Amino acid sequence: MSNATLSEPISALTVRRLDVDFSTLIRRHWNGDDAFLTAFFNALSFSFPEGEQFFIESVRHAAQHLDENSTHKAFKETVRGFIGQEASHRHIHKQYNTQLETLGLKNHWGPRIAKRKTRIRRILAKSPRHHLYELAITTAYEHFTSILGNLTLESQGTAADWLADADLPLQTLWRWHAAEECEHKAVAFDLYQELGGSNSMRICLFALITLHFSTDVMLQTINNLWHDRTLHKPSTWWSACKFSFGRHGWVWRCIPSLMAYFRKDFHPNQIGNDNLMRDWLQANRSQWHAVIPHQPQA
Repeated sequence: MSNATLSEPISALTVRRLDVDFSTLIRRHWNGDDAFLTAFFNALSFSFPEGEQFFIESVRHAAQHLDENSTHKAFKETVRGFIGQEASHRHIHKQYNTQLETLGLKNHWGPRIAKRKTRIRRILAKSPRHHLYELAITTAYEHFTSILGNLTLESQGTAADWLADADLPLQTLWRWHAAEECEHKAVAFDLYQELGGSNSMRICLFALITLHFSTDVMLQTINNLWHDRTLHKPSTWWSACKFSFGRHGWVWRCIPSLMAYFRKDFHPNQIGNDNLMRDWLQANRSQWHAVIPHQPQA
């Protein structure tokens, strides 16, 4: 087992609790009164409790295959921080999703993730590389979340800001989540590399996850708009077109980073600007409080 991936200094991850109050019902169109932008972010939120739980389980299981040399002991602390951050995301998005269900929205994405997880584990139950398959899936999804996270942070104060007019509590939640996704973007990837995961499996599963993620977010967004009774409004489709293919559309902004994943020499630290993450967390220090990095467990 090579230590090449983990040769650089390893830093612990701070686990944070966000100080956002969900005791008051959120507005139906909390994202600048834009039905589509609200529905899109709500769709993402519906995926997180089940999705984050899968990430936690796959990374925890894979980390058990590391030996006890000093480098790996340090990395295991980083893994515990990753698990703690993802557990925090899972917890707050459960609260968020409860609010969405109160508004009449239906979560179809979460149950679909749960069914896929059961099916994957049934198929791979006897494979000695089971942990690597699950970790490759997590690595693929973490690439998506880090790309979206970086775009969410880098666009602040510009015409490309997806959350410019969002209600402050939700704006804070999404930027905090974005910052932490950028902060731990390499953990699953480094673990996969350290355990000998192949580039071919990593790339093939990323192609599959790209199809799943794109389809799932589209279907859940449409479903949200249907229950919101705004699916057929011209303003909804105009917002969707601008968001996807406009001058600052996510398609043009995401493609270079998505394609980078197919390179054999790819590493998550090649993507994004980590200063954005650090700057946001520091500037918004009053919005969160830190807990012991390895304390939260799923």
